Amino acid sequence: MRIDTVFEQGTGLLNEDFLVVDKNLFGVFDGATSLSTARFGHGLTGGYLASTIAGSVFRGSDRPLRELADEANRAILEAMRKHGVDMDDRANLWSTSAAVVRVGEDRFEWVQIGDCLVMTLHGDGTHRVHCAEFNHDLETLTMWREASRESEGAVLDVMHEQIVKVRRGMNVTYGVFNGEPAAMDFLNAGSLPLHGITDILLFTDGLFIPKCDPGEREDFDLFAELFRAGGLKGVRDHVRSAEAGDAACARYPRFKVHDDVAAISIAL
Repeated sequence: MRIDTVFEQGTGLLNEDFLVVDKNLFGVFDGATSLSTARFGHGLTGGYLASTIAGSVFRGSDRPLRELADEANRAILEAMRKHGVDMDDRANLWSTSAAVVRVGEDRFEWVQIGDCLVMTLHGDGTHRVHCAEFNHDLETLTMWREASRESEGAVLDVMHEQIVKVRRGMNVTYGVFNGEPAAMDFLNAGSLPLHGITDILLFTDGLFIPKCDPGEREDFDLFAELFRAGGLKGVRDHVRSAEAGDAACARYPRFKVHDDVAAISIAL
């Protein structure tokens, strides 16, 4: 296997993504931007802690991925209790998306939750994304596209109440690791033979191709084309360039100019 990674902070104060490369286990984790002003330890956010805790559970273990996913979710709950998080308001819960794969001799297995993704590229030129449909931010970003014509504020400020509403839908309408047992109902998992697969990619949503219409499907065709031409860094350069030309987040509705990125490519 040949491994490449991209791990970069966006325009936030902390990189709330987390990346694991451990022998034949690989994972990316995307902590959700905190909606609370609460900080823990040395100024750490709930999103940072959620992704770090979850990723650390997977690192160094050969136990089944589903079992580790459940443990990661419970570890976040225990950490929130330890830090005295007010869990009566679900918007305060620390949360993270995740995508993890373990590569064997002739098969690979994976688990995925939220908007961290697993993609495979195949020798016949095709590609496949291994997850359920996702777009829990569609309503928010559609509203932001309209509001941005009249507002100069940041989407996180202008759309705060809408964002809180969506966050309270965790493990009701979409899944994340946030300590709730219901998270496991949203876990996607699978196992596939490696025959015909040339690359396995894992990435957080900071590497998604920017799009003008939030309702459009993600352009994974372009993503695969960019990767085949220039690897993960080629995708990153394309994304960052498009975002840099839209500092107001108006042409490409999104929550911040540049999101954190954690990505791994595994060439077989």
